[in-house]
Amino acid sequence: MKLVNRVILCSGLFALALAAWLAALNAASAAEKQLSLMGQAEALMADGIYIRAAELLEEAASYNTKLTPAAEEELKKAYLPLIGKNSFRKKYTALLEKQISRKDAGPEVFEETALHYIGISRMREALDTLKAGISKTGSEELTALYERNRYGYETSRDTYDYAASIHNSAAQVCTDGMWGIARADGSALIPCQYEQTSTFDEGMAVVKNECGIFAVDKDNNRIAMLHENALAFGNYSSGRIPLQFSDGWRRATGDFELGSAVFEYIGMYSGGYAAAKSGGKWGVVDLSLGWLIPAEYDGIITDELGRCYGKGAVFVQNGENVLLFVDGKQADCIYENARPFLDGDYAAVMKEGKWGYADVNGKIVIDCKYDDALSFGQHLAAVRQGELWGYISVYGQIAIEPVFMEAKSFSNGSAPVLTARGWQFITLLESKLSGPGLFS
Repeated sequence: MKLVNRVILCSGLFALALAAWLAALNAASAAEKQLSLMGQAEALMADGIYIRAAELLEEAASYNTKLTPAAEEELKKAYLPLIGKNSFRKKYTALLEKQISRKDAGPEVFEETALHYIGISRMREALDTLKAGISKTGSEELTALYERNRYGYETSRDTYDYAASIHNSAAQVCTDGMWGIARADGSALIPCQYEQTSTFDEGMAVVKNECGIFAVDKDNNRIAMLHENALAFGNYSSGRIPLQFSDGWRRATGDFELGSAVFEYIGMYSGGYAAAKSGGKWGVVDLSLGWLIPAEYDGIITDELGRCYGKGAVFVQNGENVLLFVDGKQADCIYENARPFLDGDYAAVMKEGKWGYADVNGKIVIDCKYDDALSFGQHLAAVRQGELWGYISVYGQIAIEPVFMEAKSFSNGSAPVLTARGWQFITLLESKLSGPGLFS
């Protein structure tokens, strides 16, 4: 019995050895065929006979040996001169996609693929390829290429006399003295037919005309009416609208249910907090009207919509100084001026008469060298150099050249800008084609 087992074991080992020898022989044979095919193709390409060379190299690339990557590189060289003929563009693209799908794909093939897509105006595929390559390889070169190409934009055809900052995918716009709401891409949502509109939030906006103050939905249908005699109203957010009466400012819901608390002023809610004035001093209140920052200061820094709070931070005016409060506590930094944090990581701050950027800890991360600036929205910030506005990236580099007379912060991939035609909206191709970006 032992003898039989030994015979079986020896037979198995012999079979394995034979299989390995045959595989090695076949591999050697395949490699020899590849070398022969590649040599013939090289001679043909030297004579400019690319179509025949491509056939030989396609066969060479079909084998699975150590020479296959080299055969693929030669095959791409044969495809490129034929790119405009028959199906060779598809073949070239398919080969690139095959190469970047491999576990050991290096940054160079991601770069080649992205540049190919850029060259044929397929920006969606180019940006997606670069993001995948950065994630896989961490390449600084791919990151730099991504940064150079991610800021292409389209300009809306719709033009307005004025456009406010974007909030919740929409912006207040004005034409011929009448107000409406535009989507983030600039297209009309609510027509410009009102004396005033609030921001659009939670599917509604507060508007005013000769009939009074009321709320409308996205289809411009009236959904609620204010029956009290309000003098003015602020911007709607977080289910709250500030209303001014003869005795001061009060807060109401979207259905115009009035709160009892009266302030000298209350701003728009952002992140659950709003600037408020009481007893001649300013502070910040939450949705329950509790004071995050007590009303002890000369002012609270707000943006044009009345927002003051972002990233847990608020800028407070104290005499000639602007202080930073984070989670209700004062940070160890002082500025001459500031803009509130938005949905980007850095806020615009002023020192020695120039604007730069600070993080939520108050540390200057981009030098104060601009004539004016707005806080980062997404991954871009509007800056003014001389008379014109453009946008910088989080690395402090110019991303969109200063060509605008005015500019607002980015939100939802778009930003209002003032051009020679009036206020228009620019939308990043990255946002339009691929959704949120790598550093959004």
